[in-house]
Amino acid sequence: MKYNQVRIGDGVIVKERNIVIHSLGTLNWDIYDCISSNHIADEVIITEEQMMHIRERHPEAYIDTMHYVRDILDDPDYIFRDKRPNTGLVVKKILNGEERSLLVLKIITSDDNKDYKNSVITSWKITEKRLNNYLRNKDVIYKKA
Repeated sequence: MKYNQVRIGDGVIVKERNIVIHSLGTLNWDIYDCISSNHIADEVIITEEQMMHIRERHPEAYIDTMHYVRDILDDPDYIFRDKRPNTGLVVKKILNGEERSLLVLKIITSDDNKDYKNSVITSWKITEKRLNNYLRNKDVIYKKA
């Protein structure tokens, strides 16, 4: 997979100032209402800039994140409350490895700019040990049944 692909068929929008935005579809609010019930948009996106950030800062996570981003968003194992408002740490074990992928997801609310969309901010891998640490020390706001 090339570094700038998200998934075949995803919409790509070029905004002013040449900001490339990849549409990742919509969020299931039965899952993501735990981050914020004050959401104003259904669509979730990732910008080219954020993809480059993941590629440069978390290269071990880049390919799995970009390949499985829809699977992670559609069927997370856990969501932890992040320290930033209206933001969650979305965790899912990826089928091709023992580690889990973690996405930082920002939900857009009525307090935010109305032109913004829900977005994936970054991603990295976490080990079983780190997951257990999160389970002990972070606020679990969603757990897959």
